[in-house]
Amino acid sequence: MGSLSLHGKIAVVTGAGQGLGAAEAVALAAAGARVVLNDLPGPGLDEVAARIPEAVVCPGDIAEWSTGQALLRAWDGIDILVNNAGVLRDRMIFSMSEQEWDTVIRVHLRGHFVTTRLATAYWRARSKAIGGPVYARIVNTASEAYLLGSAGQANYAAAKGGIVALTLATARGCGRFGVRANAICPRARTAMTSSLMGAAPDGPDPLAPGRVAPLVTYLAGPAGERITGEVFVAHGDVVAVLGPPTVRAAFHAAGEQWTLEELDETLSKVFTADPPQPGYLCEQTLPLADATFGERP
Repeated sequence: MGSLSLHGKIAVVTGAGQGLGAAEAVALAAAGARVVLNDLPGPGLDEVAARIPEAVVCPGDIAEWSTGQALLRAWDGIDILVNNAGVLRDRMIFSMSEQEWDTVIRVHLRGHFVTTRLATAYWRARSKAIGGPVYARIVNTASEAYLLGSAGQANYAAAKGGIVALTLATARGCGRFGVRANAICPRARTAMTSSLMGAAPDGPDPLAPGRVAPLVTYLAGPAGERITGEVFVAHGDVVAVLGPPTVRAAFHAAGEQWTLEELDETLSKVFTADPPQPGYLCEQTLPLADATFGERP
């Protein structure tokens, strides 16, 4: 159990007042971590804290620099960062207001940036002080919305795509300091997704947030040392690792550069669908709910 234990580790969880964040915080604590709980002020934070032996409540707007600083001071350090805070302002792109765009980008993408920026600076300084890598884990929350181009969620899909890019850049840029950064695309029935997923079934809920928490806890643990710069889809009994985008086709100009006529001659034979359909979409994750990964009990 040593490689799975988080005993003595400090974990910061944003969006911890309910749903995924709450489930993740409880699971991290069950593995032995001391937890810093962040969300907007409200009773949810206190209710989650009451379920955790060692927890500090640190309410505040996660997109504010001062909130990020307070999270690192709560236990005087950080070993694990789980970014989960988010909001929805769904609307078609042609009807979306500036505020609806800015709010979602701010909470999701800037919120992930603020905590990541401050945590990685802390870890870099510690790594330089000790002359080697430190224990540092980041688990960011993306979404399949960025893979599917969710039509009524242009702000949300854009933010989640940005979070994946932020995760990869962090993994590459901070790996030498000991940072392991990964992203998850969870499917979970929460207050934020209730309008999309409907009411929970009478029996066990395959989309319960608690079903995602084990993966987050594993990635946050010592056993996650060899995992970084990865994107997972997680829900129910499924954990899937996504591969990088592939090159569908490549073409070369006859001369030093393309001409418009040559491009037309080449590409008009490739893109023939009428009406055209978006091609840079990943729908392979949709049937995962019916897929079998290994043997089931």
